[in-house]
Amino acid sequence: MTDVDAVYSEARSWFEANWDPNRPLGEWWEVLAHSGWGFPSWPTRWFGKGLDGAAAKAAHRARADVGAFSAPAGIATMMVAPTLMEVGTPAQQDAYLEGIATGRDVWCQLFSEPGAGSDLAGVQTKAVRDGDEWVVNGQKVWTSGGHYARYAILVARTDVDVPKHRGLSFFLLDMRQPGIDPRPLRQMTGDAEFNEVFLTDVRVPADHLVGEIGSGWNVALRILLHERSSLDADSDTGGGIMGDLDLAAPAGSFVGAAKQDDGMDAIAAASGDRAKQLLLECLDRAGRRDDPVARQRVVEVFSLIDIARYSGGRLAPSLGKLASTQLMRRVRDTALWLLGPGGTLSGSDAPFDGLVTDMALMVPGLSIAGGTDEIQRNIVGERELGLPGEPRVDKDIAFKDVLQGTIR
Repeated sequence: MTDVDAVYSEARSWFEANWDPNRPLGEWWEVLAHSGWGFPSWPTRWFGKGLDGAAAKAAHRARADVGAFSAPAGIATMMVAPTLMEVGTPAQQDAYLEGIATGRDVWCQLFSEPGAGSDLAGVQTKAVRDGDEWVVNGQKVWTSGGHYARYAILVARTDVDVPKHRGLSFFLLDMRQPGIDPRPLRQMTGDAEFNEVFLTDVRVPADHLVGEIGSGWNVALRILLHERSSLDADSDTGGGIMGDLDLAAPAGSFVGAAKQDDGMDAIAAASGDRAKQLLLECLDRAGRRDDPVARQRVVEVFSLIDIARYSGGRLAPSLGKLASTQLMRRVRDTALWLLGPGGTLSGSDAPFDGLVTDMALMVPGLSIAGGTDEIQRNIVGERELGLPGEPRVDKDIAFKDVLQGTIR
């Protein structure tokens, strides 16, 4: 059992001694990665401290209390790095983990397709072996950061003669090569975080395969498990910004940034202590601190946040993810109720610079990201509660014989 107080004290001392807001972001992330305090739950061999969940949270809290900017966040740190540590080859670990830990390399995720969203095993993008390379053709969609990412994780079909779950393989892909065409998709927030990505004769070296040929479904499940864990109601990724940041800019300029590039600030404001502070400020703005009805609604949300913190790490990832999306909706609904018509405004002259409006527009997407709420309930029912599985008529049919839309 790790002494959480000792970890907090040690981490705080390190941050107080090393944090300099004028240091360039790239240099700060380099120092932070090699100290182990950027990702304290990672193994010591790979830029971490090997700490358990409670101790790692204490280290993140020490960083926040000092006011230091956190380690990189996003797909690379939440999903790619943990999976490479588990199933990547030593060469892949050496090639990619340092770039992830230091924030030099941004990654995206080429999973979903127009005809394969919740049914990920139904992807049709194909990878065909050509000597020491694979040639990839197909289309992906809802790719966060695809227009600026350096690398991608890719699920593609390598065998159509076996059932769909057994014909997939998992690859690491260089996004800056010919044949890759990301096209941003405008969201109702006005941002263009997502992309559709077209792949035409894209070449992938054979040693960029993760796991065995045909084991892509199992690797993808590992990735999704890490993603859902990061979306737990009490998750703590360190509070970093996910995006294409200027590594030459002062690290201090990103601390408490009012607006993150991809809407993550609005999502962060619906979680944990930031949500509590936001609701208290909404109470003040509405002049309802003494209104028992308003206070009761806010206290209910506070209680759910504290329960989530107590339960953090104890729930199955799908349950944690469901709890997270429901809690964020409660925060959103309570903030909008308190602000009234002002909660519909956006821009610099809106309450909280439009943060609550951004939250209202972003939170619904979290019920889709990382697997829809409906999929999570299926997983909980079947794997956690032992309920009968839903009928899957295509489970044992060769993929080439499965009806895809209106064609086979």
